[in-house]
Amino acid sequence: MLVDQLNTAFNPRCIAIAGAMGHPFAMGYRYVSHLLNYGYQGRVYPITRNSAEVLGIKTYSSLKEIPESVDYVICCLPASQALDLIEQAYYKGVKVVHFFTGRFSETGQEDAARVEMEVLQRARELGIRLIGPNCMGIHYPKSGISFAYDMPGEPGRVSMFLQSGGAATQFSHYAALRGVRFSKVISYGNALDLNESDFLDYFSQDPETEVIAAYMEGIRDGTRFFRSLREATLRKPVIILKAGRSSAGARSAASHTAALSGSFGTWNTAMRQTGAIQAQSLDDMIDLVVSFDCLPPILGTRVGVLGGGGGNSVLAADEWEEAGFEVAPLPQEIEGEVRKLLPELWWGWLRNPIDMSIFPEEAFVTNLGGTIFRMMAQSSNFDLLVTNIMVGGPMSGEELVALVGNEVEDVLDIARKENTPVAVVLDTGALGTENFDDVRWKCLAQAKTKLLAARIPVYASGPQAANSIMRLIKYYRRREDILSTSTDAPLAGSR
Repeated sequence: MLVDQLNTAFNPRCIAIAGAMGHPFAMGYRYVSHLLNYGYQGRVYPITRNSAEVLGIKTYSSLKEIPESVDYVICCLPASQALDLIEQAYYKGVKVVHFFTGRFSETGQEDAARVEMEVLQRARELGIRLIGPNCMGIHYPKSGISFAYDMPGEPGRVSMFLQSGGAATQFSHYAALRGVRFSKVISYGNALDLNESDFLDYFSQDPETEVIAAYMEGIRDGTRFFRSLREATLRKPVIILKAGRSSAGARSAASHTAALSGSFGTWNTAMRQTGAIQAQSLDDMIDLVVSFDCLPPILGTRVGVLGGGGGNSVLAADEWEEAGFEVAPLPQEIEGEVRKLLPELWWGWLRNPIDMSIFPEEAFVTNLGGTIFRMMAQSSNFDLLVTNIMVGGPMSGEELVALVGNEVEDVLDIARKENTPVAVVLDTGALGTENFDDVRWKCLAQAKTKLLAARIPVYASGPQAANSIMRLIKYYRRREDILSTSTDAPLAGSR
């Protein structure tokens, strides 16, 4: 039943927008605009008494005047009109209503909370499911449904449910800049009816979803949620950012979405017991989603690192080892090959991480770094390879573009031909407008674009890469241990 109801919300034959408006700053206008701009192929019915048309589409004065049954309704009406809308929705065969409408229980006012409960009770009596209230709703690129401008329009593997509409939009925009594409996104606000447990159950079974991410401020039913979470993590990675961890955050959550945050100590324990991956911030959640979206299941911690020079190589060794990785020595067969490629002065000098600043000048002409990186990729001594792409040194713009271009092509070639997973650390910095035409930063931006197009995970720093990838390894190790002793849950997510 739940699957059928949410499938209807994601794949409606027609959508009505109650409270559609004729000016672009109104959300009732924007929802109509998004359906047109993202290519929704079903029928759109704006409902308003203020205009004969919205964006060239004929309007109706009420839901009951629409000449056919309606699958899905987006409500931008005031809270005082919500109950009447539910009554009309029943007679039009509506399966799901999304309430963008706010000012219900999140206000802390008894009258508003009572209206919210009346809406819920009547919807349950009539068999109508509710998303929200006080939320942005659904983004589903495959059907052309969205709730914000400039969301990624290409379908992907990641699905999310987020209690905050602002967090949903912000995360989607910034994750898209890191190459992430979404299967489905749900902003669900007060979780009056459909809640975090429903979305978790749905995504864990959804064949279009391989990675699940969530932003939560509270839980409606802790027992049910943690049972669903335990089952979901055996199928797919589940990454959760819990807001309201502090006393101030808990107060803010209550006024934002009427969420009850609960004990954070209890939450941490439950995360460990269920095997969910806990994020500490939106940026951290993006790093984790990038890792799980782009990398295959990794079980080993032996890492080979190439790139950077001098202090950067020393720092890289610290960063990866402190995160729990083994910075594995170069195997003897690679040491032997290096002796054939370098004069005796450099024999035994190269270590993992590979310090490229000690290479002789001719090594850059012959792309010795790329040769060593390929040998590391072909070796059974490494579970993961990382390259640091940087700009530096007394090079002309043309030389720099050629050097970085070679490094990127090496990564792409290894990713295509070898089995060892590859990640890239590439920091484009915090640029000002005066830097946009600088050849160094433009070169890095172009490199990043090329790597993301090939689904190579790119991180801004070594610690970000190491810490997120280590949590990926811990997740897959734990799941492997559990599934090796049980045949109840399918092993999903392997590529």
